[in-house]
Amino acid sequence: PAAQDGGRPGRPHCPVSADPRARAVVRADELRRLIAYHRKKYYVDDAPEISDADYDALERELREIEQRFPDLRTPDSPSLRVGGEPAEQFVTYRHRVPLLSLDNAYDEKELREWDERLDRALGGAARTYVVEPKVDGLSIAVHYRDGVLERGVTRGDGFVGEDVTSNVRTIRSIPLRLLEPVAFLEVRGEVFMPLETFRKVNAERQEAGEPPFANPRNAAAGSVRLLDPRITARRRLDCFFHALAAIEVATAPPTHWERLGLLRALGLRTHPLNERCDDLDGVLRAIERLRGLRHGLDYEIDGAVVKVNEADLQDRAGATSKFPRWAIAFKYPPERATTRVRDIAIQVGRTGALTPVAELDPVPLAGTTVSRASLHNEDEIRRKDVRVGDWVVLEKAGEIIPQVVKVLPERRPPGTVPFAMPDRCPACGSAVVREEGEVVRRCTGATCPAKRREALLHFASRGAMDIQGLGEALVDQLLARDLVRDVAGLYRLDLDTLAGLERMGRKSASNLLAQLEASKARPLHRLLFGLGIRHVGQRAARLLASAFGSVEALAAASEDDLLGVADIGPATSRAVRVFFEQEANRDLLRRLAEAGVRTTALPEERAGAPRLAGSPLAGKTVVLTGALPGRSREEAKALVESLGGRVAGSVSRRTDLVVAGQAAGSKLADARRLGVKIVSPEEFERMVAESQAAAAGGAAGAAIE
Repeated sequence: PAAQDGGRPGRPHCPVSADPRARAVVRADELRRLIAYHRKKYYVDDAPEISDADYDALERELREIEQRFPDLRTPDSPSLRVGGEPAEQFVTYRHRVPLLSLDNAYDEKELREWDERLDRALGGAARTYVVEPKVDGLSIAVHYRDGVLERGVTRGDGFVGEDVTSNVRTIRSIPLRLLEPVAFLEVRGEVFMPLETFRKVNAERQEAGEPPFANPRNAAAGSVRLLDPRITARRRLDCFFHALAAIEVATAPPTHWERLGLLRALGLRTHPLNERCDDLDGVLRAIERLRGLRHGLDYEIDGAVVKVNEADLQDRAGATSKFPRWAIAFKYPPERATTRVRDIAIQVGRTGALTPVAELDPVPLAGTTVSRASLHNEDEIRRKDVRVGDWVVLEKAGEIIPQVVKVLPERRPPGTVPFAMPDRCPACGSAVVREEGEVVRRCTGATCPAKRREALLHFASRGAMDIQGLGEALVDQLLARDLVRDVAGLYRLDLDTLAGLERMGRKSASNLLAQLEASKARPLHRLLFGLGIRHVGQRAARLLASAFGSVEALAAASEDDLLGVADIGPATSRAVRVFFEQEANRDLLRRLAEAGVRTTALPEERAGAPRLAGSPLAGKTVVLTGALPGRSREEAKALVESLGGRVAGSVSRRTDLVVAGQAAGSKLADARRLGVKIVSPEEFERMVAESQAAAAGGAAGAAIE
């Protein structure tokens, strides 16, 4: 298409076709060009011309076209950003050009010594330098073939890395297509996790009972090497490119500074704080400027990288077996502070996880005043032996999260005692449990005020009671006005109360009340799942509902009774018993029953797998891949499980059946390789119909009995 407005892609001038596919081809090509243009304006030029919502609308429209016409999906499709199927393992890849690490300098003296060695190696040749922020992340090599992203490889040992292309595709600042179709290009960059994301990921890990990442570098490295790119996509990683490693052109630019400019022209993001310097004194000033700016950045830098600018001098200087001689990393010393622990408080998170937090005498550290520091969990407190009254050394993980590095025992006052975690929740008084293999203790109370918001949203979710219209904004209003304190309180809401809330009105209020009324008749397994019992997901809820038939019977079941249910393990059994041992939880269920919520299973819900012995899905392990006409992935999964089958996330030799829909992914190839039976969506629907008929027959038999 003709360029308009200083290079912005314009709408193609072509005759309007009556053929929907022909129109889609033209529009998809136009959307790809618009997306590439606006991606560069946002990530490279830092001068966006449209809102995030408008940009997302472009990508969404392209994905919709590709869903209608899968053959139009190209390797640079934005739909690849969300992540594909999980990989079983990464394959290794030998770097065309070794990806070496950098030697370090820790002060001006060591930097000048490096420059003197360089001067001798170059015979005193005049040179300039480039100073770049040393972003603390994971080194990556990215290849483009004919302008399209071909491969992403980790550094590894510098000579052999891991092919993590599926995860690299999820990083939005890495273009899937260059603005110019270069025959081949290899660039080096640093993948990092923004500090805000780092904080959220660590909070989620602690809530889940997983150890937090020590710093953003570890978080980025762990995220790039995840086998499931869908999880990587949710981590919202970022990237700056800092080197041109190889390019197939007649003549490459003669300096590193000009090569960085070429990368930006191709749509590759370089660091905006890079600086060209004429001499070493200028280098030192640039290093100090970066030191002053580092605490205002949304990512961690632990120093500056100094490079010889002239490419021919880089070649002359060469490299050792480990480091290039023409570059060095100047490392900033870690910033620390010493203060006193005034108290150790306990925070209760949204999932009931208890986290100890040190309350500190305020102390300045890395640009802010610190008065609190997470102690993570009781194992960490015990390992460091942190006590109230101790003097401790602080550091900021990721330049943002204060952490206790060590205790100063020589300054410990007399009379201190080791800290002990509580056995009752400080927010509601319910029992606290620490499950085997986990590092956190959790509150078991379903009505705990610290867990209210998430408990309400989970109860109303589609897989649970499916209360449409009860979203985050409304739940926040209900809690802010103290109208609801637990899920049973939802059924006491009335029309006038709801209509008086912001953005509700009487019609919306009436609709929500109708949804609440309808939810009372949901199957028992929906209620069990909606209660948020630890380890009781949708499948376990179905098994328990089928085996016990009522909340009362489940509450009376012993741990041995629970273990007698197929596929219910020790962790789930213990969690169910602990849940029903709490008086507050039993009271909640009584109030739900009084409100009219069904707490028993209908006969057909108790049919279970044994009564489905004649059905094609009973007892089968099924894998779903691709799009199924008329059904979402979650709907298909729930359907298989309701008919006695099990849905797995990957194909193995134990898989009985693979349902291959439109645009099926790598699971289809795995099924062919392993000889697993493959069925089309149409065959799957026939199997569903037969299974439902078997279920109906089983239910009729149960009714006769």
